[in-house]
Order: sequence, then C-alpha cells, then structure tokens
Amino acid sequence: MNTVAEQNKESNQAPPDETVRDYATPGVNILETTDAYVLEAEMPGVNKNGLNIGVEGNILTLAGRRQPALEANLLYRESGPADFRRVFELDPSIDAAKITARIEQGLLTVTLPKAEEIKPRRIEVN
Repeated sequence: MNTVAEQNKESNQAPPDETVRDYATPGVNILETTDAYVLEAEMPGVNKNGLNIGVEGNILTLAGRRQPALEANLLYRESGPADFRRVFELDPSIDAAKITARIEQGLLTVTLPKAEEIKPRRIEVN
C-alpha cells in the first residue's frame, strides 16, 4: 500500500471533486494479519458523520471533517479546524469489495481483507 500525493501545489490542480483546500495528513499505522491488512488513522475530533471513505479503482481515499466547536467567543487556540485527508494506492491482493471501517474516539480503523487466492492455506497430502 503506497501513499499517493494529494495535489501538485505548484500546478494548482485540485482533485476533480474537491475545491483547493489545505488538509492535515493523519498519522497512520498499517498492520498485517493472516487474513487482512489493518490501517489505523488518527483523526481527532472526527466522528462517523464527518467521515468519507472511498475506493475508486485501486485508490483508497480517507477524508474526515471535524465537527464545529461550541458557539462561543474563542479566547485561545492551539488546534486548528483543519480537515483530514489521506490517499493510498491499494495492492491488487486486497479484496476492495470487502473493506470495512469503524471510528472510535478519533481513531479510524480500516480493515482491508486479502483476496482468497493469496491467503496462506494448508495442502493435505494423500
């Protein structure tokens, strides 16, 4: 799985369905199990309603929007209202039709199942 560049800032070309905007890049961990790859992405302040995950061809896109803070006068700020976005190129061994995701306390977990034909299996000898 490879990270794909978001946009060439010098050419000022935005992805086709997005306006030009700055995104925070969430930190990720990628783990491998026997049956799947598990991607964990940190998206603090993002809940299920602010999350958009899509697969087009072999490209996985994770996008998260933080919910607005309480309506009040801001006195001091250390964290910005940035949205999150990260794009990955998927290996052909991933079964894209079976990808699942959940988010809990700002940690997005995406399970990317391996295709049946590449899973290890035991062959019985007669």
